[in-house]
Amino acid sequence: MLQLYSFYLDAFWIAVKSILEHKLRAFLTLIGIIIGVAAVVIVGASISGLKTYVVDKVTKVLGANHFMITRLASTGKMSDDEFERKNRNNKDVTWNEYLYIRENCKNCLYVGAAMYGGSDLGQDGIDMPSVRTTGVTDTMYDIEDKTLAEGRFISADEVERGAAVVVIGTDVRDKFWPNTSPLGKMLKVKGVPCRVIGVEDTRGSFLGDSQDRTMYIPLIALAELATINCDPRMLPN
Repeated sequence: MLQLYSFYLDAFWIAVKSILEHKLRAFLTLIGIIIGVAAVVIVGASISGLKTYVVDKVTKVLGANHFMITRLASTGKMSDDEFERKNRNNKDVTWNEYLYIRENCKNCLYVGAAMYGGSDLGQDGIDMPSVRTTGVTDTMYDIEDKTLAEGRFISADEVERGAAVVVIGTDVRDKFWPNTSPLGKMLKVKGVPCRVIGVEDTRGSFLGDSQDRTMYIPLIALAELATINCDPRMLPN
């Protein structure tokens, strides 16, 4: 035991003597170790932060823990031939099919439907072109993990009767009502007055595209807004 203690003590004093005799070399070695460890820590933290950012942004855009059924889908860039084949062979997704899945998918916590389009807003001398317009069912609030800054989301009753109500993003709110609450105000969508019932919480941008330049209306209400820029084959039937 005494020999082992003496061995480590001698090694310690030899190391100290070497450091004192070669101060510059020891200093540079220490700097190298510090830089190496710091680089590893920074890279690890950056990867973890990037993963958290991407997951958070994707979740806000697409939601989490769900799957989607659509007429034309692809996991990557779709070639012209593949698009033509799918466009020719794939049948439309209909409202009745949504109702069937909603009633028979016993393992699904929520079942919802959505249609994506765009429209140009304008009233009181203010114009806002190319606003993402999404027709939704009430369950999309839970499916896509949405949060609201003001008001409420579209209800099941409003979906069934195609009520003229709208939930807007913060970009739309700031454009038309920068200094007041928009709740209860009327927003003309293609000339049709829709009552603002809620404002979605700020979602930020994703791949350079603002996620707050958006609005949500009951899915069936899209049938009444015939001039909206969306695929008419996807309207409820």
